[in-house]
Amino acid sequence: MTGSQEEPQAPATYDDDEGVRLMLAFQAGDQAAFAGLVEGYSGRVYSLLTRFLGPVSNREDLVQDVFLRVLRSAPRYQPTARFSTWLYRIVFNLSANERVRQAPRKHLSLDLAMGEEGEGGSLGESVEDHRGETPDVTLARADVVDAVRAAIEALPEKQRMALILAKYDELPYVEIAEVLDSSEKAIKSMVHRARENLREALGPFLREEVA
Repeated sequence: MTGSQEEPQAPATYDDDEGVRLMLAFQAGDQAAFAGLVEGYSGRVYSLLTRFLGPVSNREDLVQDVFLRVLRSAPRYQPTARFSTWLYRIVFNLSANERVRQAPRKHLSLDLAMGEEGEGGSLGESVEDHRGETPDVTLARADVVDAVRAAIEALPEKQRMALILAKYDELPYVEIAEVLDSSEKAIKSMVHRARENLREALGPFLREEVA
Protein backbone atom coordinates (compact mmCIF):
# COMPACT_ATOMS: atom_id res chain seq x y z
CA MET A 1 0.00 0.00 0.00
CA THR A 2 1.54 3.31 -1.04
CA GLY A 3 0.86 6.81 0.18
CA SER A 4 -1.33 7.71 3.08
CA GLN A 5 -5.07 7.67 3.21
CA GLU A 6 -7.27 9.52 5.60
CA GLU A 7 -9.39 7.38 7.85
CA PRO A 8 -13.08 7.76 7.01
CA GLN A 9 -14.87 9.89 9.57
CA ALA A 10 -17.40 8.11 11.72
CA PRO A 11 -20.90 9.51 11.53
CA ALA A 12 -21.72 12.01 14.24
CA THR A 13 -23.53 10.64 17.25
CA TYR A 14 -25.68 12.55 19.69
CA ASP A 15 -25.66 10.25 22.69
CA ASP A 16 -25.00 13.21 25.00
CA ASP A 17 -28.00 15.16 23.69
CA GLU A 18 -30.83 15.02 26.24
CA GLY A 19 -33.46 15.67 23.59
CA VAL A 20 -32.23 12.81 21.44
CA ARG A 21 -32.17 10.51 24.46
CA LEU A 22 -35.74 11.40 25.38
CA MET A 23 -36.97 11.11 21.80
CA LEU A 24 -35.46 7.66 21.39
CA ALA A 25 -36.90 6.61 24.75
CA PHE A 26 -40.34 7.77 23.66
CA GLN A 27 -39.91 5.99 20.35
CA ALA A 28 -39.19 2.82 22.36
CA GLY A 29 -42.42 3.19 24.31
CA ASP A 30 -41.54 5.39 27.31
CA GLN A 31 -44.55 7.74 27.46
CA ALA A 32 -43.01 9.82 30.23
CA ALA A 33 -40.14 10.74 27.89
CA PHE A 34 -42.51 12.76 25.72
CA ALA A 35 -43.60 14.78 28.74
CA GLY A 36 -39.92 15.43 29.36
CA LEU A 37 -39.50 16.75 25.84
CA VAL A 38 -42.45 19.11 26.24
CA GLU A 39 -41.17 20.34 29.60
CA GLY A 40 -37.62 20.79 28.38
CA TYR A 41 -38.25 22.39 24.98
CA SER A 42 -41.64 24.14 24.99
CA GLY A 43 -40.08 27.35 26.28
CA ARG A 44 -37.59 27.44 23.42
CA VAL A 45 -40.34 26.76 20.90
CA TYR A 46 -42.49 29.55 22.35
CA SER A 47 -39.59 32.02 22.21
CA LEU A 48 -38.71 31.12 18.63
CA LEU A 49 -42.32 31.45 17.50
CA THR A 50 -42.53 34.86 19.21
CA ARG A 51 -39.37 36.14 17.54
CA PHE A 52 -40.45 34.92 14.13
CA LEU A 53 -44.16 35.78 14.22
CA GLY A 54 -44.35 38.50 16.86
CA PRO A 55 -46.70 38.32 19.87
CA VAL A 56 -49.58 36.66 18.03
CA SER A 57 -52.41 35.49 20.25
CA ASN A 58 -52.26 31.83 19.22
CA ARG A 59 -48.65 31.11 20.18
CA GLU A 60 -49.62 28.53 22.81
CA ASP A 61 -51.74 26.73 20.23
CA LEU A 62 -48.78 26.76 17.83
CA VAL A 63 -46.53 25.27 20.52
CA GLN A 64 -49.04 22.44 20.86
CA ASP A 65 -49.06 22.02 17.07
CA VAL A 66 -45.27 21.72 17.06
CA PHE A 67 -45.29 18.94 19.65
CA LEU A 68 -48.17 17.23 17.88
CA ARG A 69 -45.89 17.06 14.83
CA VAL A 70 -43.12 15.68 17.05
CA LEU A 71 -45.53 13.04 18.30
CA ARG A 72 -46.58 12.05 14.79
CA SER A 73 -42.98 11.96 13.58
CA ALA A 74 -41.74 9.75 16.41
CA PRO A 75 -42.01 6.41 14.54
CA ARG A 76 -39.79 7.76 11.72
CA TYR A 77 -37.36 9.72 13.90
CA GLN A 78 -33.63 9.22 13.34
CA PRO A 79 -30.99 11.01 15.46
CA THR A 80 -29.07 12.52 12.54
CA ALA A 81 -28.76 15.93 14.24
CA ARG A 82 -29.15 17.51 17.65
CA PHE A 83 -32.76 17.28 18.79
CA SER A 84 -33.08 21.07 18.94
CA THR A 85 -31.95 21.29 15.30
CA TRP A 86 -34.59 18.80 14.23
CA LEU A 87 -37.20 20.55 16.39
CA TYR A 88 -36.36 24.02 15.04
CA ARG A 89 -36.87 22.70 11.52
CA ILE A 90 -40.42 21.77 12.50
CA VAL A 91 -40.92 25.19 14.11
CA PHE A 92 -39.67 26.97 11.00
CA ASN A 93 -41.96 25.06 8.65
CA LEU A 94 -45.00 25.60 10.86
CA SER A 95 -44.31 29.27 11.61
CA ALA A 96 -43.59 30.10 7.96
CA ASN A 97 -46.96 28.63 7.02
CA GLU A 98 -48.62 30.50 9.88
CA ARG A 99 -47.04 33.79 8.84
CA VAL A 100 -48.46 33.40 5.35
CA ARG A 101 -51.87 32.53 6.78
CA GLN A 102 -52.11 35.37 9.28
CA ALA A 103 -49.71 37.96 7.82
CA PRO A 104 -49.26 39.46 11.30
CA ARG A 105 -48.16 43.05 11.75
CA LYS A 106 -46.92 43.28 15.30
CA HIS A 107 -44.58 45.51 17.26
CA LEU A 108 -40.94 44.51 16.85
CA SER A 109 -37.86 45.66 18.71
CA LEU A 110 -35.10 47.81 17.26
CA ASP A 111 -32.13 45.90 18.63
CA LEU A 112 -32.07 43.12 16.00
CA ALA A 113 -32.39 45.56 13.14
CA MET A 114 -29.43 47.56 14.42
CA GLY A 115 -27.30 44.50 15.13
CA GLU A 116 -27.03 45.09 18.89
CA GLU A 117 -26.36 42.21 21.28
CA GLY A 118 -28.47 43.31 24.22
CA GLU A 119 -29.76 40.58 26.51
CA GLY A 120 -33.42 39.73 26.58
CA GLY A 121 -34.26 41.43 23.29
CA SER A 122 -36.82 39.78 21.09
CA LEU A 123 -38.43 40.31 17.74
CA GLY A 124 -41.74 40.00 19.55
CA GLU A 125 -41.20 42.75 22.11
CA SER A 126 -43.11 45.98 21.82
CA VAL A 127 -41.49 49.37 22.14
CA GLU A 128 -41.32 50.62 25.72
CA ASP A 129 -43.91 52.98 27.13
CA HIS A 130 -42.99 56.63 26.62
CA ARG A 131 -45.91 58.36 28.27
CA GLY A 132 -45.04 61.97 28.96
CA GLU A 133 -43.43 62.57 25.60
CA THR A 134 -44.68 65.39 23.42
CA PRO A 135 -47.09 64.49 20.59
CA ASP A 136 -44.39 65.21 17.99
CA VAL A 137 -41.94 62.82 19.66
CA THR A 138 -44.64 60.15 20.03
CA LEU A 139 -45.53 60.39 16.34
CA ALA A 140 -41.86 60.23 15.34
CA ARG A 141 -41.34 57.14 17.47
CA ALA A 142 -44.42 55.51 15.93
CA ASP A 143 -42.92 56.14 12.50
CA VAL A 144 -39.75 54.34 13.55
CA VAL A 145 -41.75 51.39 14.92
CA ASP A 146 -43.70 51.15 11.68
CA ALA A 147 -40.47 51.26 9.67
CA VAL A 148 -38.87 48.51 11.75
CA ARG A 149 -42.00 46.40 11.48
CA ALA A 150 -42.12 46.79 7.70
CA ALA A 151 -38.40 46.08 7.32
CA ILE A 152 -38.57 42.87 9.37
CA GLU A 153 -41.72 41.71 7.60
CA ALA A 154 -40.05 42.30 4.23
CA LEU A 155 -37.23 39.84 4.94
CA PRO A 156 -37.55 36.48 3.16
CA GLU A 157 -38.59 33.67 5.50
CA LYS A 158 -35.23 31.88 5.61
CA GLN A 159 -33.30 35.13 5.94
CA ARG A 160 -35.40 36.14 8.91
CA MET A 161 -35.12 32.78 10.67
CA ALA A 162 -31.37 32.59 10.03
CA LEU A 163 -30.90 35.98 11.64
CA ILE A 164 -33.02 35.03 14.66
CA LEU A 165 -31.18 31.74 15.24
CA ALA A 166 -27.78 33.41 14.84
CA LYS A 167 -28.54 36.35 17.14
CA TYR A 168 -30.78 35.02 19.89
CA ASP A 169 -30.10 31.29 19.97
CA GLU A 170 -26.45 31.82 19.07
CA LEU A 171 -26.50 28.76 16.84
CA PRO A 172 -23.39 28.21 14.69
CA TYR A 173 -23.93 28.67 10.97
CA VAL A 174 -23.46 24.96 10.33
CA GLU A 175 -26.38 24.12 12.64
CA ILE A 176 -28.59 26.87 11.18
CA ALA A 177 -27.84 25.35 7.79
CA GLU A 178 -29.26 22.03 9.01
CA VAL A 179 -32.39 23.74 10.30
CA LEU A 180 -32.99 25.56 7.01
CA ASP A 181 -31.73 22.79 4.71
CA SER A 182 -28.94 24.95 3.33
CA SER A 183 -25.13 25.22 3.44
CA GLU A 184 -22.96 26.93 6.04
CA LYS A 185 -21.65 29.35 3.42
CA ALA A 186 -25.17 30.20 2.28
CA ILE A 187 -26.31 30.85 5.85
CA LYS A 188 -23.39 33.19 6.52
CA SER A 189 -24.31 35.15 3.40
CA MET A 190 -28.00 35.05 4.36
CA VAL A 191 -27.40 36.57 7.79
CA HIS A 192 -25.17 39.26 6.31
CA ARG A 193 -27.80 40.14 3.69
CA ALA A 194 -30.52 40.26 6.34
CA ARG A 195 -28.57 42.78 8.41
CA GLU A 196 -27.75 44.85 5.33
CA ASN A 197 -31.38 44.82 4.21
CA LEU A 198 -32.52 46.07 7.60
CA ARG A 199 -29.87 48.78 7.75
CA GLU A 200 -30.77 49.96 4.27
CA ALA A 201 -34.49 50.03 5.00
CA LEU A 202 -33.95 51.85 8.30
CA GLY A 203 -31.18 54.15 7.08
CA PRO A 204 -33.24 57.37 7.05
CA PHE A 205 -34.49 56.72 10.59
CA LEU A 206 -31.05 55.82 11.93
CA ARG A 207 -29.59 59.00 10.44
CA GLU A 208 -32.30 61.04 12.15
CA GLU A 209 -31.42 59.43 15.49
CA VAL A 210 -27.77 60.53 15.28
CA ALA A 211 -28.38 63.88 13.56
